[in-house]
Amino acid sequence: MNTLTARQKMEDLLHRAGISIHGSNPWDIQVYNDRFFADALIHGSLGVGESYMKKWWDCSRLDEFFARILKVSLDKEIVKEWRLFGDIIWSRLFNLQSIKRSFQLAQKHYDLGNDLFERMLDENMVYSCAYWKNALTLDEAQAKKLDLTCRKLNLRPGMEILDVGCGWGSFAKFAAGEYRVRVTGITVSPEQVVKARKMCEGLPVDIQLKDYREITGKFDRIVSIGMFEHVGYKNYRSYMRLMHRCLKDDGLFLLHTIGGNTSSTWTDPWIGTYIFPGSLLPSIKQMGAAIEGLFVLEDWHNFSADYDRTLLAWHQNFTSRWNEIKDRYGEKFYRMWSYYLLVCAGSFRARKNQLWQIVLSKNGIPGGYQSVR
Repeated sequence: MNTLTARQKMEDLLHRAGISIHGSNPWDIQVYNDRFFADALIHGSLGVGESYMKKWWDCSRLDEFFARILKVSLDKEIVKEWRLFGDIIWSRLFNLQSIKRSFQLAQKHYDLGNDLFERMLDENMVYSCAYWKNALTLDEAQAKKLDLTCRKLNLRPGMEILDVGCGWGSFAKFAAGEYRVRVTGITVSPEQVVKARKMCEGLPVDIQLKDYREITGKFDRIVSIGMFEHVGYKNYRSYMRLMHRCLKDDGLFLLHTIGGNTSSTWTDPWIGTYIFPGSLLPSIKQMGAAIEGLFVLEDWHNFSADYDRTLLAWHQNFTSRWNEIKDRYGEKFYRMWSYYLLVCAGSFRARKNQLWQIVLSKNGIPGGYQSVR
């Protein structure tokens, strides 16, 4: 594909989203290398992201640029790179989220460095969607999300809680401190273990380095926040069977996850390559099949619009404190990480990605479950 043909094709596509090349709107793009046009059309998401990292193009409002593209589904009209088909076949033949790979994949993201996440996240290091109802700051919104989660689980003093994918210990610290419960948290990230144990010092919290498939015991409540995206479609059913086995008969299980509008067995190629290797967003259909016959669905809460605002807050924190860590990470990382946060914000704004909290019981709550918002 020659440069002129590629540019004209790209101009025609972008025009449908109200985007111009070298335009004056903040969502318009500025192209500095004409190779961008062919790369974007031939390699799709991967080409667009990699060319941005190489400074071939720029945009002052990436979040709005992608929101506009996704609202009119332009992403579906760009040719998908042949490597993507290889990824799809590979994901169907092999379990890309095995126990061994789960520890390897954690190193690609969560072990990048606590210094990065300390500057980007809120004071409690919550790396999942905040709840902005009646909140003005990120710290307030994340505290409200943690409290919302505890209230949905109907926590009582002395309960034993399992936190699957505990991150840096934010939920464990909050639940143990505010609701006087005992928490066992697991993560596959050594960096998170170190930070979580420090954050939860003096509280009845046990942070363990292990994969969820190594869990044993019975718990009054189970919570999993922002971890199910790493389970993989081949493991959805076995994951739910394990949660069922570890939950007491009168217990509750709250699952907090990003979700997709359609069922898929592969992830976005740029995200899968540079940000979350081995990740996959579940669909309602896939989750429904996984829980069928095991759990009673008590509540399903979608507050995905809050993720747009959360990601923008993270981006603001990241950029405002970049100078403190730039010597370690470098300019290419800065463009990659900014791109990741703003692309995701645009996706939630366009309602292509969802954020769900679902509450499950084993036998149904007598008299019915009282939804909490």
